[in-house]
Amino acid sequence: MSRQKGFSLLELLVAMMILAVLGTLGFQQIRKHTAQARYLKAKDDMQVVADGLAQYYLKHGRYPDFSNFAAMVDGSSALVKESLIKTNMSVSDPFDQPYQGQSNPHTYTLTCQGDPNDPEDHGPFTMTPDQGLSLGGGQAAPAAGAPAVDKKEDPAPKGK
Repeated sequence: MSRQKGFSLLELLVAMMILAVLGTLGFQQIRKHTAQARYLKAKDDMQVVADGLAQYYLKHGRYPDFSNFAAMVDGSSALVKESLIKTNMSVSDPFDQPYQGQSNPHTYTLTCQGDPNDPEDHGPFTMTPDQGLSLGGGQAAPAAGAPAVDKKEDPAPKGK
């Protein structure tokens, strides 16, 4: 009996199904990591401006007056002229939404709206000099230079 060489239709369909499942899983992971990278880029951009504002405060004893984020990163702003932030910073976050911010001599507020497609994992966040980075859920990261607080209580002192 002669046997034909090659693959059956069923074998080809099974192989294509396996490739489709692996491709779908891979694509989802790529999208997840891309969104995470964009979110981290937004945090980095905001931190650069926050650091520039802090350096301006240390140098002049007050924050500069800015009505919006675009004024902060404009080429003619005091932060750029004094080389406190990098030039040509974008006024939009990596999700193509505008950064928001303002400052006065006493304080500043910087806000990013986060990923509009995934507000739970990559939601809005705000930076202020008082609380550092505040995430959308009301969680706050310690301000730059703030000592870490250990909330564990010390055990009773041991006798000598």
